[in-house]
Amino acid sequence: MRSGYNVIVSICDEELLGRTLREGGIVFKVSEPFYGGQLVDVDTALQIAAQYSVVNMVGERVVGRAIELGLVHRAAVMRIEGVPHAMILRTWI
Repeated sequence: MRSGYNVIVSICDEELLGRTLREGGIVFKVSEPFYGGQLVDVDTALQIAAQYSVVNMVGERVVGRAIELGLVHRAAVMRIEGVPHAMILRTWI
């Protein structure tokens, strides 16, 4: 998805696709139009995502691996219904 000069890449663990997570006032839809697309393994998804300015990710495997690789700080992860969600925002000049 494009937003101005930014390209947004969305990654989710496969089993979350189509689910709606709810907690407190948060309603988080892991929708097919936003998260669906090419099915790849976690490392490939993160390699592809490394090329883009905004990365939106949800799921134990993808967020956990992003933490292991140093792409996401553990303190920056929020949980919705116990499911981790994180974003990477990059600015390039």
